[in-house]
Amino acid sequence: MRKQIRKFLPDHQAIQGNRWLAPFGDTLLHPRLWHLNRHSAAGAVAVGLFCGLIPGPFQMLGAAIGAVIFRVNLPLALFTTLYTNPLTIVPLYIVAFALGKSVLGGGVFIMPPDSGSAGIFAWLQALMDWMLDLGMPLLLGLILLATLLAVTGYVAVLFLWRLYLVRAWKQRHRSKTA
Repeated sequence: MRKQIRKFLPDHQAIQGNRWLAPFGDTLLHPRLWHLNRHSAAGAVAVGLFCGLIPGPFQMLGAAIGAVIFRVNLPLALFTTLYTNPLTIVPLYIVAFALGKSVLGGGVFIMPPDSGSAGIFAWLQALMDWMLDLGMPLLLGLILLATLLAVTGYVAVLFLWRLYLVRAWKQRHRSKTA
């Protein structure tokens, strides 16, 4: 499995030769960023799952910075952020909001303001108040959900890697005894 993944990873010369990555060459060439073992894979999945909930186009930037800081597999961390996409981001944010709202206490959902006959400025003020009411529960929920996903992903990768190793050991033992 590692051999198949390594086919898609860039080599050191490709990173050094890239003009956009040249200023970060020494940092990006650290061996632990490209090594694939159970700890670097588990850490990379955790970083990717955590950073996947960062809004907008900053997910991969956050995952790259996290991978460099924690010295985990960089390509896997970047790839893992792709679990959020236009189909999954809205349900994930709704879950995050509900999680934050349940921790902070309060109602299940805040209804958006009605665009009644109060006037555009009153409606815009009500809309701003509504968005501010969403802010704290959503922020707390995103942090909690990202942490929960990261811890779950880390433990799951360690467990699945261990399961794979035990199976490989048993197969190797059977082939030696046969």
